[in-house]
Amino acid sequence: MHFTSEQRLDDGVLERAFTLGEIPGTLWTPESAAPVPLVLMAHNNGLPMADPRLVARARFTAARGYAVATIDAAGCGDRPRSAAEEQARADLRRAMRAGEPVDDILESFVGPLVARAVPEWQATLDAVLALPGIGGPVGYSGGWAALGIRLAVAEPRIVAAGLFAGGYVPRAQREEARQVTVPLLFLLQWDDEGNPRQRALDLFDAFGSKEKTLHANLGGHTGTPSFELEDGCRFLDRHLK
Repeated sequence: MHFTSEQRLDDGVLERAFTLGEIPGTLWTPESAAPVPLVLMAHNNGLPMADPRLVARARFTAARGYAVATIDAAGCGDRPRSAAEEQARADLRRAMRAGEPVDDILESFVGPLVARAVPEWQATLDAVLALPGIGGPVGYSGGWAALGIRLAVAEPRIVAAGLFAGGYVPRAQREEARQVTVPLLFLLQWDDEGNPRQRALDLFDAFGSKEKTLHANLGGHTGTPSFELEDGCRFLDRHLK
């Protein structure tokens, strides 16, 4: 892991950009004399890690006493994108807008993205946990529900997960949801134009966690109320501190 820049923010959080091989990432850490827990904060849909909503969540969470790490997965941010991936994204958006079936596109596009992303996130987890001042346990928080499911099954160091907008998830991860047993906080926007409500409810029902909580709020995809940041941190506090 190579740090390429750092700045101390007004809330005392240290923000550092890093590279891990070809993987770009950002790490936020609070001022703390003791080792702090780690939260992996993921995103998808080609968004960059500098997306304002993700940065706001990361800074808020770090200020509450967590190290927060994010990376740009393949095809996100400034990482190279293949013509086939861009076409698949366009096909997926078009099908969603038209109300057409999207399962075949999900399987051929999102499934391989998840498979490629998991090893990169595990490498990031290894590198961040090796840094001084960062211990465990580890939580996952992010809008990429399919990745969160796969990591929660594959990575025993993750002890709690917060997932957002989980309507469109490939078949493999819908099945794997039954193997997820860590405490779960699932956020659902009731009027999300990009994630069908019933699919999200069915996914929530499938999770094998004995402790799972569903927060449903009115509004579209980007309308998650700001108070969910506070509730999300309380969820992390219960399981990571």
